[in-house]
Amino acid sequence: MALQESDSELEPGDPAPDFELPGVDGGTYTLDSFDTDALLIVFTCNHCPYAQAKFDLLNDLAAEADVTVVGINPNDAEEYPEDSFEKMREYVADGTVAYDAYLRDESADTARAYGAVCTPDPFLFRREGDEYRLAYHGRLDDAMGPDEEATECYVREAIDAVLAGEDVTLDPGPSRGCGIKWP
Repeated sequence: MALQESDSELEPGDPAPDFELPGVDGGTYTLDSFDTDALLIVFTCNHCPYAQAKFDLLNDLAAEADVTVVGINPNDAEEYPEDSFEKMREYVADGTVAYDAYLRDESADTARAYGAVCTPDPFLFRREGDEYRLAYHGRLDDAMGPDEEATECYVREAIDAVLAGEDVTLDPGPSRGCGIKWP
């Protein structure tokens, strides 16, 4: 496990890069598949302890009606079989992952387009007209390691600001986690 900190080149206000990715439910998803005011796209995986530590938080957010949570797994499944599409389906089937959509980015082209470098690496977008624009990219919460309890939930604060039509002004630093295992 190599700790990475994300430094995406996407800036607040930039449009979300589009994608077309398969979901574990058998569907194919693009940005147009989602109709929400707040869209949280999280580059994540099954095997990383940092990503595993945030399953419950992301599942709780996905259960809320006012934000859509999309997990995208870009890791090399040949080198990391726990991140295979089949294992992703198992994680959803047993309730470990309960996001609104869990997608496979086999080529990691979508992760590259977003500038994601670690898991989890969250990007929160607000809907403006018929497109999504970046509102927040940073840490999910203040837990610095996978075994630490969070006391502040930055992403929830960011979601609340987006839903209130306000700018997200908090800057807790870059997201951090295991480096993406590039195919």
